[in-house]
Amino acid sequence: MLAEIDTYQDGSCTDRMQFTQSAWPGWFKAGTEFVLALGLLILSSPLLLFAALLVKLTSRGPVIYCQTRLGRNGRPYRIFKIRTMIHNCERKSGPRWAVPDDPRITPVGRFLRRTHLDELPQLWNVLRGEMSLVGPRPERPEFAAPLAELIPLYRERLLVRPGVTGLAQVQLPADTDLDSVRRKLAYDLYYIRQAGLWLDVQIWLSTVFHLFGCSAATPRKLLGIPGRDAVEDSYRNLTEEAQPLLQMQGAN
Repeated sequence: MLAEIDTYQDGSCTDRMQFTQSAWPGWFKAGTEFVLALGLLILSSPLLLFAALLVKLTSRGPVIYCQTRLGRNGRPYRIFKIRTMIHNCERKSGPRWAVPDDPRITPVGRFLRRTHLDELPQLWNVLRGEMSLVGPRPERPEFAAPLAELIPLYRERLLVRPGVTGLAQVQLPADTDLDSVRRKLAYDLYYIRQAGLWLDVQIWLSTVFHLFGCSAATPRKLLGIPGRDAVEDSYRNLTEEAQPLLQMQGAN
């Protein structure tokens, strides 16, 4: 049921065991998401221009922020976002997660993050084939490598293209510590094992609820989207199933 990814940097992936295949054929998912992303990009272009103007008028630096993330099989790519922090904010500190009330976030940036307008340029990543509309959120290489050493099965989230939204994002808050990363991983792995058209539709609709400020309980009740118990049971089973492989990795 599982696969070991031997490296992040060269994109190689060695299947020691096979993950459950998606019920949604990859070519159909990619084609459907391309059409949807193109339509969303066209429809949201006035919002993109409005957000870009706000950033340009209120802070120094580029409007579009590019950052290296890990895609499918660990291949690095450049993600596009509207800049929400001060320019070159990591010049002195180095890579670090955002935290609640992060002083690096500009006033306009807080508005863009709250409304998720800063994420709209990632539709271009979908058109380029680097991301999906739905999937695990992409991580930075600087964080992914140490997290893989600390959290069982973390590498498995790289088996699919990362998403603009995902099962974890519509149910859990942003990462703040190792425990929150582990909780999100459980949702990511559940999605990878159960991925299909209906689950993606549930996540799309849940994202709309999320954008309008609804709690995660609302789509769970209305749409039957998988909740914490089902996700944690699946992760526990996966971890037990992978124990021999994890022990072998530790021995090496």
